[in-house]
Amino acid sequence: MVLLALCLASNVSAIGAKQTPAVAAPAMRPQTARPDASAAAVNEYVGSAACRTCHASTYDRWKHTRMANVVRDPRTNPEAIIPDLSIPNPLVTFKASDIAFVYGSKWKQRYFTRIGDDYFAFPAQWDVTHKQWRPYFAAAGSDWWTVHYPPDNMKRPTGPLCDGCHSVNYDVATKRVAEWNVGCEKCHGPGAAHVSDPSRANIINPARLDPVRANDTCIQCHSQGQPLVNPIRGQYYDWPVGFREGLDLKNFWKLEEHTLGTTTFTHFADGTAHKNRMQGNDFAASVMYTRGVTCFSCHDVHGTSNNSDLIKPAADVCLTCHGPQSPNGPHTATIEQHTHHRAGSAGNECVSCHMPKIEQTIGDVMVRSHTFKFITPHDSETLKVPNACVTCHKDKTNTWAAETLASWPEFSPWRVGQ
Repeated sequence: MVLLALCLASNVSAIGAKQTPAVAAPAMRPQTARPDASAAAVNEYVGSAACRTCHASTYDRWKHTRMANVVRDPRTNPEAIIPDLSIPNPLVTFKASDIAFVYGSKWKQRYFTRIGDDYFAFPAQWDVTHKQWRPYFAAAGSDWWTVHYPPDNMKRPTGPLCDGCHSVNYDVATKRVAEWNVGCEKCHGPGAAHVSDPSRANIINPARLDPVRANDTCIQCHSQGQPLVNPIRGQYYDWPVGFREGLDLKNFWKLEEHTLGTTTFTHFADGTAHKNRMQGNDFAASVMYTRGVTCFSCHDVHGTSNNSDLIKPAADVCLTCHGPQSPNGPHTATIEQHTHHRAGSAGNECVSCHMPKIEQTIGDVMVRSHTFKFITPHDSETLKVPNACVTCHKDKTNTWAAETLASWPEFSPWRVGQ
């Protein structure tokens, strides 16, 4: 637990943020939150730069993270636009000068234009992995909110649908933010009092919260759900309006419901998410969550040299708590005996089998599930949820996988050999 505290001991963002882009730097003002929630006092938010004075090393790590650079203004950061817009493409109907914000950089990149005091996403997105353009449009019947907006991206403002998670303290009344991107105060709460008189008593450190509240810091945005109050000011919101660190997320947000046995836009039939940005939905259903594990047991969102800001490389991070003969498992003499894959291979890594890449982010690019459960070949056959075995061994079948697992004496045939 000391490691957990160290990960977030600084009073800088538990997820990260970025300097305010020039095009979208309306005056810093607090949001009015839900219509029935207490409004934050003016000037409670001071911006991430104010944290640097005392937390310089953490701030300097964080400022390079993707959380700190979710949205960027290409007029001040022209390098933010990944594709070459001078190359004609029928999907691309806009110029660089039309872009107010670029969103994303790891898997996909989308492009927002500003009309009045709102932002709107152009109907084309860049697939970073395959270096190609793909359409961007949420079809009717996909996300729950599509029935409440016209089938036109230019009539679907990002304020209600995106910006609350890409900023600090988005004000639904003024459409202004304290800071664009996931800044320090997104995860530590308003910082004015702490900057004025630094003390543990006047700032929130998620590492010192109980596990449910600590995880809610991340679940507020890394989940599929709906606000408890909708519509708000005549529009339907897709983020927990009014929530800020220190409040109780369940009073603002409900996770997407799912009926076991049904495959939906958001879930496989077994309840596993099948789209990105649902790590919270997965995690809340996991044994890890019930045991008090938190997101920052594995991630340090202030920035690390590891993929996804893991505290250790993916091959090692699970071994922080798990290992041969550990009470937490695996109950074998070696990791290789548990995995039946050679040391150093992808198949010998915990994440390969317990966090398979089965959740879509764009095209055929998948991200890892966060239920940590092993999906059996039987589940794949009956519930049509992909399993790790044939996801990796693409030339094999579920029958082959089931027979192979049944031959491994370390595992119960009732659990994995079905």
